[in-house]
Amino acid sequence: MFNPPHVLSYIEQLRAFLREDWGTQDWTTASVPDRPMTAKVVAKADLVLAGLPVAAEVFRAVDANLEVKLLVRDGDRVLRGIEVLRVSGSSRVILMAERVMLNLLQRLSGTATLTRRFVEAIEGTGARILDTRKTTPGLKLLEKYAVRCGGGFNHRLTLGDGILLKENHIAAAGGIAAAVHAARRVSPNLIRIEVEAETIGQVQECLALPEVDGLLLDNMTLEAMREAVLLRHACGRPVFLEASGNLSLERARAVAETGVDFLSVGALTHSAPAADLSLRLD
Repeated sequence: MFNPPHVLSYIEQLRAFLREDWGTQDWTTASVPDRPMTAKVVAKADLVLAGLPVAAEVFRAVDANLEVKLLVRDGDRVLRGIEVLRVSGSSRVILMAERVMLNLLQRLSGTATLTRRFVEAIEGTGARILDTRKTTPGLKLLEKYAVRCGGGFNHRLTLGDGILLKENHIAAAGGIAAAVHAARRVSPNLIRIEVEAETIGQVQECLALPEVDGLLLDNMTLEAMREAVLLRHACGRPVFLEASGNLSLERARAVAETGVDFLSVGALTHSAPAADLSLRLD
């Protein structure tokens, strides 16, 4: 069972999402009778689930008296037609919560499903799939949780979790060495320093700096990545290598087989298609 971000910390955001959806009045729901009913959330395609505790809290944010049952677990692969959640109570309340609940559940499950496809694509290589900071503002922790449900790993939850010196940081500092030395001076001892490298020359420069713990190999060819792996082995230090830049499912395995440690995939959170789930009242 995966540990989601504390769902209660999202309660105010969930309520804000609901208010945004309702506007001033839900005239459609107000026009139908209110009576006790049960609704099912069903997968309409094969997918990996993520966000069920969030879906449950959306219903409870509208009415705490609703009875919500989670029938599978986050991280489970479910087949088309499988019921994943059941909710009982006021038909009007269920209808008022339906769209916001599905928007979140479909988005998070879409991220988990795409992540699982990347994880399976590189299985057996020893490399890991990472997410990036290309997340939806306000949903970052939930989207990164969905990555874990799909079998991936989180890069950084916040900027304070590590130092990643990219081309703009390097330009602002006046070069790689200057950026690295400045980062080491201002950061806690246990914080790791990773540097973006776009050329083999930059890889060599970084490996010569003992403060550098890892390299982000940005948009490199397979040949260049293999050379970077050889240089890493020759330097005699445990420097980790992370491949990044337009990593597709079709190319992922070839990249992993170069010997890099990680593949960071922005598409997991910024381009994953929504998973197909629907709610139906019995």
